[in-house]
Amino acid sequence: MTKIDTSRPETVLPTPSHTVGPFYGHALPFPGGGDIAPAGHPDTIALQGYVYDGEGNPLPDAFLELWGADPEGDLPQVDGSMRRDPSSGGFLGRNGVEFTGWGRIQTDANGHWSARTLRPGARGQSAPYLSVCVFARGLLVHLFTRIYLPGDEAALAADPLLRQVDPARRDTLIATRGELGTYRFDIRLQGEGETVFLEFQ
Repeated sequence: MTKIDTSRPETVLPTPSHTVGPFYGHALPFPGGGDIAPAGHPDTIALQGYVYDGEGNPLPDAFLELWGADPEGDLPQVDGSMRRDPSSGGFLGRNGVEFTGWGRIQTDANGHWSARTLRPGARGQSAPYLSVCVFARGLLVHLFTRIYLPGDEAALAADPLLRQVDPARRDTLIATRGELGTYRFDIRLQGEGETVFLEFQ
């Protein structure tokens, strides 16, 4: 039993709060989680980047979920993005044929993530984008953001959400183009260059 001397003031430290992760990395990833595009699809694009904390250090146990429309701008209606082995109950990944528009990716030991998907088509007045949900240590709740793809400057300039973002921070929502259909999108949770995160009400 701990006794406290009540005759002198004590500094009481708060109980540490519970944060998101990194326990989810043991149960939620599945084989092929980043392989969103059907195998061998000719219009596949590759997305990759890093997740950084407020001090600029890469997070080796962050977790991303991506959602995106198909190239025509329609939301996929395919049930399920992963399969289970009926005999073992283990995950087999995707069937490699149907486009679900959804992926789940864990960062590696260097804080790097990557996914293969199809370039989404525009929906309504919005420029093409992928929705992102970020889970990481230190977060009390997960964060939402978007990945806009470069290539159609007029569509980006007219996008209703991007028009509300401070021009100095708008680039944190737009991927940079690499070579051979690749795009880079880094996520910074805090500090200089912090990614714009969205709040849904």
